[in-house]
Amino acid sequence: MKRIFTISTIAALAVATMNLSACGQKPNTLTEAEAAEGWELLFDGTTLDGWRNFNEQGLTGWQVVDGAIQADGSGSDASGYIVTDREFENFHLSVDWSLSEGGNSGILYHVVERPEFAVPYVTGPEYQLIDVAGYEAASGEKLEDWQSMGVDYAMYLPSLEGVTINPPGEWNNSEIIFDNGHVEYWLNGVKTIEFEAWTDDWFARRDSGKWENAPEYGLAHRGLLCLQDHGYPASFRNVKVRELPRKAGREVSLFNGVDLKGWEPYGTELFYVEEGSIVLESGPDKGYGYLATREYYDDFDCTFEFNQVSDGNSGFFFHSVVFPEARVNGWQVEVAPAGKHSGGIYESYGRGWLFQPPVEHLRDGWNEMRVKALGDNVTVWLNGEEVTNLTDGAFAGRQGRIALQIHDGGGIKVMFRNLKLTTL
Repeated sequence: MKRIFTISTIAALAVATMNLSACGQKPNTLTEAEAAEGWELLFDGTTLDGWRNFNEQGLTGWQVVDGAIQADGSGSDASGYIVTDREFENFHLSVDWSLSEGGNSGILYHVVERPEFAVPYVTGPEYQLIDVAGYEAASGEKLEDWQSMGVDYAMYLPSLEGVTINPPGEWNNSEIIFDNGHVEYWLNGVKTIEFEAWTDDWFARRDSGKWENAPEYGLAHRGLLCLQDHGYPASFRNVKVRELPRKAGREVSLFNGVDLKGWEPYGTELFYVEEGSIVLESGPDKGYGYLATREYYDDFDCTFEFNQVSDGNSGFFFHSVVFPEARVNGWQVEVAPAGKHSGGIYESYGRGWLFQPPVEHLRDGWNEMRVKALGDNVTVWLNGEEVTNLTDGAFAGRQGRIALQIHDGGGIKVMFRNLKLTTL
């Protein structure tokens, strides 16, 4: 149930925004040392330039009050989120925040913005901000541990030993460090959470709780930063970030030759391992099926072998996102029978064919394919011959899963092996 806030409650938050930080530095400014280290402000203390509502161009429900970004408390689970205009990949984020009594808010990152995602939290992890005692007293609801202050929401619990949390109406500081999958949360100068994203432990947590029906949760390697209005006034200031470098050149073996660890099936077709190869085979429903990596990739160089045992109508998807009913949106490098443009590129649920090779280089049995996606360019080699070199602005800045497709219609059996990838 949404709470009713008095003028005095909101005024208390406004008064809090007038205080200087503990070190005496004027809010929403950078020291010379910070600027030299690469820090930049995401809020200038006066306007909300660079921020907007999630999945929208405008901005409502948020305003600037005495040098702070302030949520008016009109938000809900389904609305009230503002995001940055820019995406961030590896970063160190620092934010001062002040909650109302019983307040509930959060800071999200790596948020993916698409019409299919109604709210940010189905893709972006959340650093939870909440006045636990006030919230439980007002709502009569006992919070679960994974909903409490400072959690990586529904994933990792913090250690709050030695942390002093200032009460509602006063300022606190939170930091998020995301460095090539290494994650740290800090609260008022104390590290409270540390973990590695996309490990077996991370996926076990994701797949066993709140996110088991949110297949794209936490997979993005970059995305928007987000502030949440969850029905309670909240204020933010000193929102600053320092970008960290990407570590490229990671060698990834996508298939271990033994089982389907690291892959997730979508659809009712058959996916299994046989004689050291991944097998995709039509099932009784004769529908579309996909075997998708559980991780995202953006720029990469990938090689693999395929064998079209029967029919062979398949594909190598990249920069793909999974939606309900086994719908995979992304680009497909065609793997097809002779005369059907193997090595060409097709945009699923989009523009259709982008390029169809005029000459194929298929051979009986096993074939070799290499796909290199770098920025706005995708190059494909089939059995050592370049068959596609396509530059398209839509490729630039995209990320997503790699997926192996089996086409509908039945009677198809395709095998894949030696799938190896290098991040660029």
